[in-house]
Amino acid sequence: MYVVTGATGQLGRLVVEGLLAQVPASEVAVAVRSAEKAADLAARGVAVRVVDYDKPETLAGAFAEGDRVLLISGSEVGRRIPQHRAVVEAAKAAGVALLAYTSIPGAATFRLADEHKATEELILASGLPHAFLRNGWYTENYLGDAAGTVARGVVLGSAGEGRVATAPRRDYADAAVAVLVGEGHEGRVYELSGDAAWSLPELAAELAKASGKPVEHRDVTPAEHLDALVGAGLPQGFAEALVDVDAGIARGELAGTPGDLARLIGRPTVPLAESVRTALDA
Repeated sequence: MYVVTGATGQLGRLVVEGLLAQVPASEVAVAVRSAEKAADLAARGVAVRVVDYDKPETLAGAFAEGDRVLLISGSEVGRRIPQHRAVVEAAKAAGVALLAYTSIPGAATFRLADEHKATEELILASGLPHAFLRNGWYTENYLGDAAGTVARGVVLGSAGEGRVATAPRRDYADAAVAVLVGEGHEGRVYELSGDAAWSLPELAAELAKASGKPVEHRDVTPAEHLDALVGAGLPQGFAEALVDVDAGIARGELAGTPGDLARLIGRPTVPLAESVRTALDA
């Protein structure tokens, strides 16, 4: 069986769709907290296994010997190490054939990287056959409110001229599917990113070009950036994490373009300009 954790999330659903395009639904299972949210998948023949990372006992039946598992990193920053440990221990006890984990670029030193690196260490210590999918940033991180950004006319950040090599979630999902259904990925570390890195000024230019409206880049200090994010309604802790990431981008930590993602999916990654047009059309 191919088992996807966190399968009702944005990335997880794309992975499941990719699997269903290649293998029968009877070979796909999802490990999720809410059976209700996965009801549509169950209706298509996907096995739904209800688990709670905070209750390790619920993971006892999540995996079986020979399963190929994708552990999509949890969303609860600050709690992910014990949660991931529970999954790794359950996978080891079951004797899964492969545990693939969605990690973070190896060059990252910002705080959000800490739990990912700790999880990689847990997986290595487990002795499980594994693959690390070190996902770079999603283009959607910047285009979730593309129309609003255009309306405001400002792309604001504190990354300066730092560059980030993004790709859409679907590209990363396709890479995960390729690793799950493919052969020879055990022990591999993939540094996944878009084919081209871009800067926030370039993002502003693409938004202006696609919309026909003026959009400028406004670089601010980290303190000003934090105030703006909190003022926009983001929780303080999350806002601080985003500002910290911008500092990492300014240091070049998300600019790498080794080409692993394109090689795994067998095609170029979707360029920024195309993603901008798609976001604005939506």
